[in-house]
Amino acid sequence: MPDEHNNLKLNQYNEFFSIDHDFNINAKRLNNGKTISYNDFLKDIPTPFKLVNDIASLDQAAMAPLGVVTGVAGQLVQYLNTQAQKIDLLINHMLNEQDDENQRYQGVAFGGAGIEFIHDTAFSLNEFIEIKIFLTHENCAIYCHAEVIQVESTENQYNHKVIFHHIRDDDRERLVRSSLHLQSKQLQQLAKQRNKQTNE
Repeated sequence: MPDEHNNLKLNQYNEFFSIDHDFNINAKRLNNGKTISYNDFLKDIPTPFKLVNDIASLDQAAMAPLGVVTGVAGQLVQYLNTQAQKIDLLINHMLNEQDDENQRYQGVAFGGAGIEFIHDTAFSLNEFIEIKIFLTHENCAIYCHAEVIQVESTENQYNHKVIFHHIRDDDRERLVRSSLHLQSKQLQQLAKQRNKQTNE
């Protein structure tokens, strides 16, 4: 039965695109393995993680209609972008304070279904854990609960694959957008390298 359960979860994980990428996470066991309701999960989300999501949504909604304006209105858009950057700096500072070095693990891949991370100690299979994801270059930070669906030992480290158990829809969407954005950047970099090799 456990193998069947894990195979089902692994299939769910693989239904989403994921991308290899190095990033920091915090992870810890969740209330001695007891599952938490979605409503309780929402109450437990630290304020900076709520703010970063709300601000991103507001920015996207507010700036979209202004993308085609010019002249004085264009200068206003530039000013608003500057203000948004200042707010981002403040939120990033608050998020950095959420990053606990004692609970830090190395993320190696992420997508809409879950993440992979490595550490020199292992969580147990099917254990529920609290995770804070920090995608600094994407200005993205996510708080979620996840289930460990695979643990593999490699060179004195353990590779964990986890599937999200509780995550807000907006946060999952931001992870998907971030993964596609990173893939686009990787493809552009690959194209530049090929062009450079061709011209040499």
